[in-house]
Amino acid sequence: MKALILAGGRGQRLQHHTGSHNKCMLPLMGKPLIQYSLENAVSAGIDSIVIVVGYCAEDIINHFGTDFQGTRIKYVIQSERKGLVHAMECARDALDGSSFMLFLADEVFISTSYGEMLKRFHKENLFAICGVVCVEDLSQISKTYALMGDDQTNRIFRLIEKPRVAINNIMGTGNCIMRFEIFNYVERTPINIERNEKELPDLIQCAVDEGQLINYFNIGQGYFNINSPDDITLAEEQLHDRGKTSDYPPQICPASAPGQKVK
Repeated sequence: MKALILAGGRGQRLQHHTGSHNKCMLPLMGKPLIQYSLENAVSAGIDSIVIVVGYCAEDIINHFGTDFQGTRIKYVIQSERKGLVHAMECARDALDGSSFMLFLADEVFISTSYGEMLKRFHKENLFAICGVVCVEDLSQISKTYALMGDDQTNRIFRLIEKPRVAINNIMGTGNCIMRFEIFNYVERTPINIERNEKELPDLIQCAVDEGQLINYFNIGQGYFNINSPDDITLAEEQLHDRGKTSDYPPQICPASAPGQKVK
């Protein structure tokens, strides 16, 4: 099992802060944003780390080098910013056919439970498992993706990239564990007509449509996708108030919001 951390984006909505620096090196509670993903990867017990870098790649490479807390780091260059699926493609050879845990370097979680997530991936012989969080503000789901699934088995049937209307209270994140065979579905993944790039939920949906067993898992009790200065402020406030712990028991994440039943 390897960790794949995607850290190639510039972060246009943070341009004032990232004009000459990689977005993932922005400080959050006194350490670079990407370090939260690195720490989570190491705490999960992965064998090695692959980081996809692009914009101001030297910021990350020079800061972390080839080792983080005793775990080897390998870097892959994404020469063109064409989205998450393209970034994953760039790292395909570096993964050496291994299953991998995916991290987005601009995501931060509170009270994570990666140990249990990995345990379920192996025990249930899953093709992939998607980390999700349950939210009260359903408008937040439009920033990532929504999903529908079986609330007894947590099996996913449908993923929707940046939905205009939330279908339940489940918010998808970029923290997923996948078999290497997910790359078999890259070519058939459609290009998003608005962003002109292939999206992660559409890639996973291709595997779902072919009958692959893919579940969702509540990965944490708090989640921040850092895209604006306000996101940084909010994340620092909540991290300061609640702290950051590992292997916290996950909350129950129903497949539907109150008053709804997803079939």
